[in-house]
Amino acid sequence: MTAPLRALLVEDSATDAKLVVEELQRTGRSVEFQRIESPDAMRAALETRTWDVVISDWSMPKFGAPAALAILKETGLDLPFVIVSGSVGEEAAVEAMRSGAHDYVLKDRLARLLPAIERELREVEVRRARSNSERALRASETRLRRLVEAGIVGTVVADGFGRILEANGAFLAMIGYASEDVDVGRLDWHTITAPEWHHVEISIGEQLETHGFASPCETELVRKDRSKVPALVAIARLDGSESISLTLDLSERRRLEEQVRQAQKMEAVGRLAGGVAHDFNNVLSVIISYAELIERDLTPDEPLRADIGEISKAALRATDLTRQLLAFSRQQVLEAKVVDLNQSISGMARMLHRLLGADIELTILPASGLWNVKVDPGQVGQVVMNLAVNARDAMPEGGKLTIETSNVEVDSDYAHVHHDVAPGSYVMLAVTDTGVGIDKEMQARIFEPFFTTKEKGTGLGLATVFGIVKQSGGHIWVYSEPSRGTTFKVYLPRVSGAAEVRASEPPPPEDRRGSETILLVEDDDQVRALARDILRRAGYVVLEAPNGGEALLICEQHGAKIDLLVTDVILPRMSGRQLAERLASLRPEMKVLFMSGYTDDTVLHHGVLDSGVAYLQKPLTPTSLRRKVREVLRSGDGS
Repeated sequence: MTAPLRALLVEDSATDAKLVVEELQRTGRSVEFQRIESPDAMRAALETRTWDVVISDWSMPKFGAPAALAILKETGLDLPFVIVSGSVGEEAAVEAMRSGAHDYVLKDRLARLLPAIERELREVEVRRARSNSERALRASETRLRRLVEAGIVGTVVADGFGRILEANGAFLAMIGYASEDVDVGRLDWHTITAPEWHHVEISIGEQLETHGFASPCETELVRKDRSKVPALVAIARLDGSESISLTLDLSERRRLEEQVRQAQKMEAVGRLAGGVAHDFNNVLSVIISYAELIERDLTPDEPLRADIGEISKAALRATDLTRQLLAFSRQQVLEAKVVDLNQSISGMARMLHRLLGADIELTILPASGLWNVKVDPGQVGQVVMNLAVNARDAMPEGGKLTIETSNVEVDSDYAHVHHDVAPGSYVMLAVTDTGVGIDKEMQARIFEPFFTTKEKGTGLGLATVFGIVKQSGGHIWVYSEPSRGTTFKVYLPRVSGAAEVRASEPPPPEDRRGSETILLVEDDDQVRALARDILRRAGYVVLEAPNGGEALLICEQHGAKIDLLVTDVILPRMSGRQLAERLASLRPEMKVLFMSGYTDDTVLHHGVLDSGVAYLQKPLTPTSLRRKVREVLRSGDGS
């Protein structure tokens, strides 16, 4: 032992203290000591320093071993207490040992002192190690007990036959049973495991037999009401044949996973729908425009005029379908404005009454002090109309339809349950009917395009609503049960600023012939040929290019003025916006008109819709193209 021995000497004789210290030093070990001879001095010494042993004389005029031992007990310190005295009798020594002294040594036999102290120091180490182990065990038991009682994880103790002997509240709540069911032996793992998951139960038993524990595995438990709960179970063998298991309810995780899968599916369908609509718009441009051109050339009594008219009507119906697809895929052009949703809905009240019919009672409940939102007013009207039509069809024998607005604060708990919702301030629009309701399976698909339960209809109404709400930065959820009606809740982000007042629409410019030079850039050959023919028939000089590179070459080689660039937004290798920026230095006086069958993120991020430039939505028609070109050429705006 190389460390100094720290000894507190309760001794009134300096000479006797010196003899004790010399005896302790006899083996070469250094000794640090302090001699005290009063209770106060002992208390002070125990508080200010750390000691290995207390060595006390039996009796002193004002102090002694019994009093010193009592003070040591008060402190709670586990230190060897050895009595060294020449006057202690056998009976007194025995009494001192019963009171807590560890040994006594007569002053004329000091050779026993150091071995006695070393023995007691070893005993102290053993006691301290045992105490630390017991303390750690108690702490571990406390942590486990708190975990069991916290209700986070289900805990079960079962016998070798799978009978449940103990179960905490979390597990019982998970499966819908009570503690009395455990007490009467009503529960066992085989009964509460769904039949199709019994193979997992067998695998767990084999792992317990081989390894003494079973790795966490997923299963389904059967509740008392026969519904099923997805769960993650881990089991370990206890002493004997009993086992303990920890069970985690996976219902919330499964629900969130389903939300993510549904969102990914809708996103994929949206991309497909947007691509189809874009390509179809180019085809429709050709059909609608050539039908209109042919119809203009026919005399009023020409028999073909009726046939051409039917072609135009069918193409226009197809145009509506593409617009709905673009709305679902969030690739339409929105003219967002700050609006008061209450005013928008109140302005539709008369139309809604006519739409719903006399057998449906309409109630509008506008919230006072409603916050403003930034949306496309026309698209919000479409959302309300589509939800109202959907509700009407769900109430074939009449009922009640309630449209309600309110301000809501979405907290983190709600956002956690709905994975793509951010906490914050929203304006809620709720549309509730008393109709037939929607079952869970249908709810998972109602926003998909072309999915419908009606005998007639395209299945694009709710898909359109979904796309408009999402493109407006909002969220939509449906709450329904069969025979108990349905509520659609739309959440739109709150914005600051006053609602914009709609200005009256300016009269469209007259459709007259032009003479200016137009550079037309379109990669679709049929659409380019169509636009070229329309513009040339209107009197314009048309220079055409299938891509940005050839358009740049034309601008460099054409010596005369070019008044207007008409370009598709999406072009190979160089977008319409990039082309316009490149040409701005060559032709600063040239104005720009963008056109496209859809606007995806690329268009938005390139600022086509935010820069105030002119934009023409496909499909093209002779009238829309001529009027838009005339409007841009007349205006003082352009890029």
